[in-house]
Amino acid sequence: MANDSHQRAAEFHDLAAHAHRVAATHHEKGEHMTGHEYSRQALEHSNKAFQLAQEAHRESENSAGKKE
Repeated sequence: MANDSHQRAAEFHDLAAHAHRVAATHHEKGEHMTGHEYSRQALEHSNKAFQLAQEAHRESENSAGKKE
């Protein structure tokens, strides 16, 4: 189960990185409203990735503790 959490966290990190790249492109083109929306989306993905990474870490610690 921990691997699923790690995978989901990685997917959200990728989504955040993509949204940051798209936001930067829109900002460079002067499309600030669209850029701001992608920046907001990137922040949401980053926060979700962080939450999932913490969950995965807790699950890994719990699994390791049970095996000892």
